[in-house]
Amino acid sequence: MSESHQRQLLLASENPQQFMDYFSEEFRNDFLELLRRRFGTKRVHNNIVYNEYISHREHIHMNATQWETLTDFTKWLGREGLCKVDETPKGWYIQYIDRDPETIRRQQEQERKKKQDLDDEEKTAKFIEQQVRRGLEGKELEKPVYTELSRENEEEKVTFNLNKGASTSIAASSKTSSVLGPNALKMVEGAVKRKESAHSSGQSKEKKKKSALDEIMELEEEKKRTSRRDYWLQPEIVVKIVTKKLGEKYHKKKAVVKEVIDKYTAVVKMIDSGDKLKLDQTHLETVIPAPGKKVMVLNGGYRGNEGILESINEKRFSATIIIDSGPLKGRRVEDIQYEDISKLA
Repeated sequence: MSESHQRQLLLASENPQQFMDYFSEEFRNDFLELLRRRFGTKRVHNNIVYNEYISHREHIHMNATQWETLTDFTKWLGREGLCKVDETPKGWYIQYIDRDPETIRRQQEQERKKKQDLDDEEKTAKFIEQQVRRGLEGKELEKPVYTELSRENEEEKVTFNLNKGASTSIAASSKTSSVLGPNALKMVEGAVKRKESAHSSGQSKEKKKKSALDEIMELEEEKKRTSRRDYWLQPEIVVKIVTKKLGEKYHKKKAVVKEVIDKYTAVVKMIDSGDKLKLDQTHLETVIPAPGKKVMVLNGGYRGNEGILESINEKRFSATIIIDSGPLKGRRVEDIQYEDISKLA
């Protein structure tokens, strides 16, 4: 039995109710702090959290608290609204509820962006549907009409004239020109020009059709470019700690992400002190450097690409960058949101 455990039992024997309340509060606070820092708002089995909790030497033993079993404690967390809890055939699962105002604000912002992305996808889908419908309607109009061969006189012969019209028309035009003089030649030239202009107008219509298809392709590319994820952490980016729960020592201080765990959690190293912390992404925000410095794109179609910050638009909370890696190197990307890029360490 450890020294801390003996001390807990000794104090509890002197004033059982008072120290049971004290140990219950300590156990609850330490357990929730571990759940928050280690797992964030992810759903996790209560035994996983408890086993990690009791692995620390100075932990409060559950037999010194008001809860007899871990199941009782889990149900209590649910009734008090501290966690979302649900029972499955594999046991009880818990999910921390983060009521920090800054976290709630960021979650609402993420929901707003997700809704906006869905609206953009619906608009793109409708536009593509309209273009396809117009294309089909155009094809129906151009569809040839086939008629049955018929002749009024049974004795009349049916003949097919292949490539004869051109030579006949040329011969006829030469005859006419010799009879009527230069005026006839001008008339023929005018007819040829009208035919050529009609042909060129047909080509312009074809170009219009192609441009509509190109527009669809561009929209699809834009859709891919603006595709977003609800996670953004990347190794070797500089971030700022925004949670106040760690005290003034870390609040608003900068750190470098050294490791990303399960997409949403980062092991960061403080720039000033060298301390290492494990934090959820909701407790961090991106850092925008001065123009000319290197950044990493964290969301959207350019996610994972490095770039050079060209300029900042403070009114729109956005920036313009030049992609500096990969096949898109040299591409200029405008109006990229602050939260989608961060300074590289």
